[in-house]
Amino acid sequence: MHHVMSQTAELLAAFEGHRPDEIRGLLAAGVDPRRRIKGKLPIDCLIGMYLRSPAFEECLRVLLDAGATISNPALQAVLLDDAGALRRLLTANAALATGKLNMPCAFTPLRGASLLHVCAEYNRVKCARVLLRAGADVNRRASVDREGLGGHTPLFHTVNSHHNFAKPMMELLAENGANLTIRLKGLVWGDGFAWETVLYDVTPISYTQFGLLRQFQRSEAEIYSNIACLCERRDNVAPMIRNVPNRYLQG
Repeated sequence: MHHVMSQTAELLAAFEGHRPDEIRGLLAAGVDPRRRIKGKLPIDCLIGMYLRSPAFEECLRVLLDAGATISNPALQAVLLDDAGALRRLLTANAALATGKLNMPCAFTPLRGASLLHVCAEYNRVKCARVLLRAGADVNRRASVDREGLGGHTPLFHTVNSHHNFAKPMMELLAENGANLTIRLKGLVWGDGFAWETVLYDVTPISYTQFGLLRQFQRSEAEIYSNIACLCERRDNVAPMIRNVPNRYLQG
């Protein structure tokens, strides 16, 4: 039992760090890719982790090759950024581009979300282009909760992403008509996690700036770079960015 618990902890650590070779080694040592961990399938643990990196796709493929499954083929195609597979699925069923998904997410909620929201959260640029060409709404809103929080568009997933990983998606959405002035009553960041934060009166640009909050753990320079990008697109004038990184905080 102790050995199994140790391997489970090692598997979760490999997921957390997006280390595909370690995942392969643990699977080769007998770890079952379908055995639940605290009620969750291992593949769902990987997808729900907070790291965003180019190695995510390989980690996911390792689990799928070992027999793990994702019940939604379109979601699998998006998470793998497999544009060809997604295009074939949309040809067979165009409604997939407008369907709703519910997924746990460490940052911006993925409840009542579209595939384009998922592309935005995981920086799946190739699949996003397929969806946009298929008519996906760049300003499609996610669900609103009982308190009226939410209703965000895919752009919100990109503006303060982990390691600024989704900046290419931010730029793609802005280039394709994402509404930069949409205003939400509020949005819950990290819903259900220790860093959960309720943010009020939120626009895409204010949500970008919320990345400066300590619990977001984002780079000040990257946050202001995103603000500059969005403000310039909105106003057709590059904003003045001053005192970044903030000298007062350096001492």
